Amino acid sequence: MYTIPGHHHISMITKNAQTNHHFYTEVLGLRRVKKTVNQDSPSMYHLFYGDLTGSAGTELSFFEMPMAGRTVRGTNAITKIGLLVPSIESLTYWKRRFEQFDVKHDEITTYAGRAALPFEDSEGLRLILINNNGEEVPEFWSPWEESTVDQAHRILGMGPTEITVRYLNRTAKTLKDLFGYAEITRSEKEGIYQSVAGQAFGEIVLKQQEGPSEKPGRGSIHHLAIRVRNEEELHYWAQIVKEHGFASSGVIDRYYFQSLYFRDSNGILFEIATDGPGFTRDSTIEALGKELDLPAFLEGKRAEIEARLKPID
Repeated sequence: MYTIPGHHHISMITKNAQTNHHFYTEVLGLRRVKKTVNQDSPSMYHLFYGDLTGSAGTELSFFEMPMAGRTVRGTNAITKIGLLVPSIESLTYWKRRFEQFDVKHDEITTYAGRAALPFEDSEGLRLILINNNGEEVPEFWSPWEESTVDQAHRILGMGPTEITVRYLNRTAKTLKDLFGYAEITRSEKEGIYQSVAGQAFGEIVLKQQEGPSEKPGRGSIHHLAIRVRNEEELHYWAQIVKEHGFASSGVIDRYYFQSLYFRDSNGILFEIATDGPGFTRDSTIEALGKELDLPAFLEGKRAEIEARLKPID
């Protein structure tokens, strides 16, 4: 029986790719590891940020939608992204950095039992820096040495992801019964679930909230991808999803990984994605993220695609 070894990536909507690139590389110090397009809508940029190679579990990805309106916050949505930093001292460093760059942020607090610093990007996307406190992270996460952030305080990768739902038990059942997540804590309106016992890099925080569903826009989260090691495991989970009564996209070749999508009974969009082949499939490590990379099936339309995209750094 297979288990889920953590998060793979998380995907959001941005209105402006250039502004997005500046924030996530210059302010947060992440590496842009892939500049490509939405494979289902090639006129749209798809940007990935992460560690040296965009390892599974470090990837933040954004679809550029220039016409995106304001997000109207609500329930039945993925609502916060946790990012792990090495220590409590890191949170103090980041608080000073956010003040320097005029980033909207709160005071250092506690989130899901760990010291944390909530903040927002320029489009209102809600993120939280989480003190990893020296705990284990996947051994293949590799730091990017050209980061603008001091080495001792760089973002390590994804941590707890918050999902807000109208009916908590429904999504909790999906996490526990379908994927085998362990229920760590549970109250009437909140629960914490881990795919790897004791580790934040595979943690999901569920919160119950009544009211209208979120209306997505700039700064909203489109989907959460959870990680599987290879295509064999992906096909196993495809069958499990089907046996639990959920309709899925079926396995799709995303060129840099294989994946499938499904919505749970609260309407939350989950992706299940493989570790490989990875972003070095069509790039050297040194050149990652610098040029527009296209999957093989779109390469013949490069001139047409590039003509419709606004250049970014």
